[in-house]
Amino acid sequence: MQVGVRISGNTFMPGMETTFTENVSSRGARVRSVRRWRPGESVCVMSLADGFRSLGRVAYCQASRDAGFVIGVEFLELEGQWVLGSRKSPNGA
Repeated sequence: MQVGVRISGNTFMPGMETTFTENVSSRGARVRSVRRWRPGESVCVMSLADGFRSLGRVAYCQASRDAGFVIGVEFLELEGQWVLGSRKSPNGA
């Protein structure tokens, strides 16, 4: 699921980046980035849509097919919750 986020904490290119997740869970997210990140590096993730914010750790960084990178973020300290809306199963339940 795509969620708009701001990420910061990159050692090589400091500053905040506005981007999207590719998927999210209660424990982490896969996030697009224009920057290369190092595994183990600290990252702050803030949702653009709600009060969710988390300090996290970069689990991996991979080159993306569409240019840039995708990073796996493990959430360490959570503040707020993802507001993802309701999902219905294909059978309507």
